[in-house]
Order: sequence, then C-alpha cells, then structure tokens
Amino acid sequence: MDFRISRRAALAGSALALPFIRRAAAQQTLEFVAGSLGGGWYTMAAGVAALVRDENPEIQIRVVPGGGLANPTRVNNGQSQMGWGIDAFTAAAARGEEPYKAKHERLRSLGTGYSPTEHNFLRRADGGPADMKAILTQKGVRIGCPQRSSTDEMTLQRILKFCGTSPEKIRDEGGRYLNGSYNDIAGAFGDGQVDYLYVALAKPAAILTEIGQGRRAAKLVAFPEDVRKHLIDTYAYNQGVIPAATYPALQDADVPVTTMDSVILVHDTLPEPVAYAVTRTLIKAKGARLTQIHASMGAYDPAVAWKYAGVPLHPGAERAYREAGVMQG
Repeated sequence: MDFRISRRAALAGSALALPFIRRAAAQQTLEFVAGSLGGGWYTMAAGVAALVRDENPEIQIRVVPGGGLANPTRVNNGQSQMGWGIDAFTAAAARGEEPYKAKHERLRSLGTGYSPTEHNFLRRADGGPADMKAILTQKGVRIGCPQRSSTDEMTLQRILKFCGTSPEKIRDEGGRYLNGSYNDIAGAFGDGQVDYLYVALAKPAAILTEIGQGRRAAKLVAFPEDVRKHLIDTYAYNQGVIPAATYPALQDADVPVTTMDSVILVHDTLPEPVAYAVTRTLIKAKGARLTQIHASMGAYDPAVAWKYAGVPLHPGAERAYREAGVMQG
C-alpha cells in the first residue's frame, strides 16, 4: 500500500502533505503497514486491500510488514498512509507518552474494533513450571517473541519488569531471549530452540493452531490476576479470555489473558474521498465478509467503532459513519 507519486510533485510543497495529493481521476495507491509476516494483522490487511480494490477499483493498497509499536510513528511521519495500530499504544503516541518521545499529531483513525487481540503465552508441555511468573524468573529460560518494534514485545517487557526480571537479566543468567517474525519464533519453538512463546494474535491464530498440530506438545499459560490488573490499571489493556474450545490441543479450559484492540490509522492528509471510500467499504462488509478475512474481524461494529477517542476520526471516515446512520451528534 503505497502512494506512487513523482518526486517532482513531492518537492513542490510540504514533505508530509504532498505525497497524498492526487488528481481525483487518478488511481490512488496506498501503503498499509501491518504486522509481521505470518501474523493476523498481515492477513487482515491483505484482505482489506482486496476488499477495497473490489469495491473501489481506483484505490490500490499495498501491504508491508510492520509492528504495533512502530506503526503509529510510521504513519505519523508519512512513510505509510495507512496502518494498523493498537488502541492503548496509539493513544500514548498521540499524547507523546511512554514509549513514545513526541506527540504524534498527524494521526487520524478510521475507527476501532476491527480485531480484538489476545495475548498468548505458550509453554512446553513436557516439563518445567506452569505458572507465568515462575516461568519468566527461572534461570536459563528460553523464550521467543516478536521484533522489538512490536506491541507484543513491549508488553512482554512490561510483564518481565513487573516480575522483577528483564531481557538482559535472562541473557545474563544463561537464558535466551529470541526476537523474530511470528513464523521464525514458531519454528524455533517447534525445533526446541526456545521453550516458551509470547505473541499477541487474534484468535484463531494460525501459528498457534499449527503448533497444536505439531510434533512438540505445548500448553497456553494463564495470566495471573495481579499481572492482568497491573497491565489493565497501568497501561489500559483490557480483560480477556481464550475460550476452552479455541485451541483444543493447547488448553483444557478457558485461559484468562489481557487483550488489545486494533485501530486503522491514517495520515491527516489522506484525501477525504479516499478515507470515505475505505471506511464505507468496511461498514458495508460488516459481518460475514469481514469474518471471511479473519474470524476476529467479526467483532467490528460500526455503531461503536467511530467512538475511539485515542486520535481524531478522519473527516472522510466521519462522513461514512454518518451516512451509515450509526454516528449522531
């Protein structure tokens, strides 16, 4: 998803604004920064791109890998015109709060609720402790998680700090703290290079389903109540649960976890007709069509999606929600 535009046009004015100015009749090509290859965000972004193209042939969307922590900055700086964001982290970016250093004032949204995302902690099933805090504080622990630009990894660091440890301490004590794509760390778990995985993926997550069908037995780990309370009270995560039937091979009962939700971010100079067309398409696709892209997208409800207050709603999205009759006032 990229805006293909000549450098001559870009140099004619603002470095941030002009890459988004196109003639109305010209084809729009947007760059959509998603998540890691193999993750739900990448799959969902590709599905949204196809859906928008089918309904609006003049709008082409190219998906590129990204991460929930870095995406708001990438969109704010005009590197990508669209991107997935996480509700709590996006709000922090807009305010310039930790882990961000400056206010992200160019961000706008097309709404939230596109994919409630569970945090999943997976352990080896053939030995070792079963409690999250005991696992993370044992010497020699070997754990895999996504790249440092991801909200998954940032959340794991927050949990480690709460438990009195850190990636550096894990390594200093002879353990392994492996960062990589979802596919890479899933492969590392299957091959025995790590014994634990931490990933934030909406259910049903393909890599967890595949691990459940793989040769290495594994189990999901419940989030202790004090860990959930800390994340919810301190960082605005949400309470969640992975129902028992979600991953039969990985769980015997409901697993309490924390969750986040997905926001579609756009730069404030995205043309109003483009933001309107994309949002209108998503509203029309509510239900079965979005669920076909990814089961978690069945949660999208236009009547509440526009209410996200972390960053302003793009005017084009506002027009789409008003025309759909779900936004008043």
